[in-house]
Amino acid sequence: MSPRTANLAAVLRALRAGPLSRTQLAARCGVAKSAVPGLLAELADRGLVRPAGVLPGNGRPSRLVELDGEDAYALALGIEADRLSAVVTDLSGRVLAEHAETVDVAAAGLQRGMDELAHLAHRVLPGPPVGVAISVPGLVDSAAAVLRFAPALRWRDAEIAGLMAARLNLPVDAVAVDNEANLGAVAETVAGAGAGVSELFYLSGGTAVGGGLVSGGAVLRGARGFAGEVGHIAVDPSGERCTCGRTGCLETKANLAAVARAAAAPGDPLQDPALGVEGRVALLKERLRRGDQRAATAVHELGVALGIALCSVVDVLDPDVVVLGGYFAELGDWLVEPVRVELAARPLGHARVVPSELGLEAPLRGAAHVAAERLFADPTLAPGTEEASV
Repeated sequence: MSPRTANLAAVLRALRAGPLSRTQLAARCGVAKSAVPGLLAELADRGLVRPAGVLPGNGRPSRLVELDGEDAYALALGIEADRLSAVVTDLSGRVLAEHAETVDVAAAGLQRGMDELAHLAHRVLPGPPVGVAISVPGLVDSAAAVLRFAPALRWRDAEIAGLMAARLNLPVDAVAVDNEANLGAVAETVAGAGAGVSELFYLSGGTAVGGGLVSGGAVLRGARGFAGEVGHIAVDPSGERCTCGRTGCLETKANLAAVARAAAAPGDPLQDPALGVEGRVALLKERLRRGDQRAATAVHELGVALGIALCSVVDVLDPDVVVLGGYFAELGDWLVEPVRVELAARPLGHARVVPSELGLEAPLRGAAHVAAERLFADPTLAPGTEEASV
C-alpha cells in the first residue's frame, strides 16, 4: 500500500466516528494539515465523504466533513441450519435492504445452498458491493476463508469465499468468511452492548453454542482460528453424550432444541423446528411471562449451565463484559440473574453480564462491518467521478 493510500484510509477511518474538521483530521491521522484538503478531495471524488456544515465556536468557523458512502454497499450474508439471510448497509452501517428465507440448508447441500444464498444477495443488492462477509455456524479458517466444519450444516472444508465470489462475479479477496459468534462479538463492540469496551466475550446461542472474544479491539482467533468454542466445556459430568463424543458439554444443555425438550412435553409446538429460532423463542417467552413452571425451570437451569461454563471463560480470559447473544439475548430477563449468581460465587467472577442489544441480528451486523472494512482499508477500491469536492 502506498503512503497516500494509507493516508486516505486513515482519514476515512477517522470519519467513521462522526464529522470532523480538517484540523481535527490532521491531528487524529498524523498527517500534515496542508495534505488534508487533497486527501478529502480524492475521497469526495470517490463518493466517500461530503460537507457536513461548520464546527460551532468563536472565531473563524471550521468546515466539517463526514462519511458519505451511500452508494458504497457492504453485503452481509448469513448461513444458519434453517435460514439464509442477507443485509446491505452503507459505509455508516445504515441498513439499506435486508431479506431472509427459511431453508433446510443441510438438506440442500453446499452447492445448492450457495446458489440460494447468491440469489438472495442479488435480490437485495442495489449495485456491486465493496465487500462481502459471510457468517457461518462452524469452525472457520478465516485466513483461508474456508469453513472447516459445520455440524449443523454437515459441511466440511467448504471454500465458501471462492464459491460466493464466483456467483457474484467478484474477486475472492472481496469475500470474507467468519464464525457467527466472532461476528456477533464484533457487532457488540462496534454498536451494541460492548461499545467502547476493550475486552469482551460474546456467548452465542442457537442450534449450537459458540463464543467470540474481542481483546483490544481485535478478535482473538487462536492458532488455527478456532478459539471461542465454549459449547464443549463440560458442565454436567453425568449428562448427555455430545455430538463431539464427550459427555455433559454445555451444548447438550444450551442448544435451543435441548431447552425446548426440557421446557415442554413431546409433540408440543415449542419442539417444532419448522417455527424457526425466532418463533420458538417467542413461544417460550410467552410461557415464561404466563408463569409456566416447566418453562421457567428449564430456562433457570439453562442460566445455571451458562454460568458454570462462563466461570471457566472468565477465569481464563478476564473479560470486562460478557454479552449473551443469539437466542440467549431474547431470554435475557430470565437468564442474566442465574448467570450472575454462578459467576459471583467464584473469586474472579467480576465480569459484567448483559444481554445483547442486537439480538439475533448481531452476526449479520458484524458481517456488514467486516464487509465495509475492505473499503476502509483501501479507499481506492471506490471508483472516482472527478466531480465532487469538499
